Amino acid sequence: MKILVPVKRVIDYNVKPRVKADGSGVDLANVKMSMNPFDEIAVEEAIRIKEAGKAEEIIAVSIGPAKAQETLRTALAMGADRAILVETDDEVEPLAVAKILKAVAEEEQPGLIMLGKQAIDDDSNQTGQMLAALMGRPQGTFANTVEVEGDSVTVKREVDGGLQTVKLTLPAIVTTDLRLNEPRYASLPNIMKAKKKPLDTKSPADFGVDTAPRLTTTNVSEPPVRQAGEKVEDVDALVAKIKALGIA
Repeated sequence: MKILVPVKRVIDYNVKPRVKADGSGVDLANVKMSMNPFDEIAVEEAIRIKEAGKAEEIIAVSIGPAKAQETLRTALAMGADRAILVETDDEVEPLAVAKILKAVAEEEQPGLIMLGKQAIDDDSNQTGQMLAALMGRPQGTFANTVEVEGDSVTVKREVDGGLQTVKLTLPAIVTTDLRLNEPRYASLPNIMKAKKKPLDTKSPADFGVDTAPRLTTTNVSEPPVRQAGEKVEDVDALVAKIKALGIA
C-alpha cells in the first residue's frame, strides 16, 4: 500500500506573524518557515504505519513555491520515500489544493491519504473534507488514533462530545489531530540521505487545475490589544462591579 501525505510550508509556529503596513496580508520577508505542525504529525503516522509493515511507500506532496522543496526534504529526512512538488507562486485555496491532490492521487493510487486537519496559516480545515468529497472516498477527520488492518482503517476521532470511532474501507482519507503522536526529529544521516531521494516537480497546469482565487482578502489587521484587568478587594466588590457593567 502507498500512503500519500500532503504537507504545507507555513510560518514557523514559534514565530509571531507580522501584518504588512498596507494591511494587504502577512509579511513573509525574512521569516522562518517550516512544515505545518499537523502535516508533520501526518508524516510521522505514515512512517509508523510503514514501520509496522502495513505500507510499502510514503509519498510526500506539497503545493507552493520552489522553496517548498525544503519542506519536502524535511518529510524525506523523517522517512518518506519520495516527494512531488506542484510548484506555483500563487496562493492556492483549499478547493484548488483538493483538486490537485485528487489528480496526484489518481496517478499514484495510494491506499491511504493522510494530511493534517488544518494549516496554521489560514486555519481553513477544508482540504481533507473537500478531497474526500471529490474522490468519493470515506474519511476519518481529527484522528486521535489510526489503526490499519487489512483492507480497512479504524480511526478514533475527536469530536465535541468526546471520541468517536469509525472504521473506513480502504482507500480512505484521514486528517490528523494534535494528540495522534509526537513527530520524530530527523537525524543528520537521514537529512543527508534525503538529498538523494527523488523529488519530482510539476505545475497545476500539468493536472489541468485552475488556481485562480475565488476569495479576495480586503484587509488584514492585528488583533486588538487585550485590556488590563482590575483587582477588587472582595466578593461584594466583584458583584458590585459586575452589576455596574450590566453583565448580571
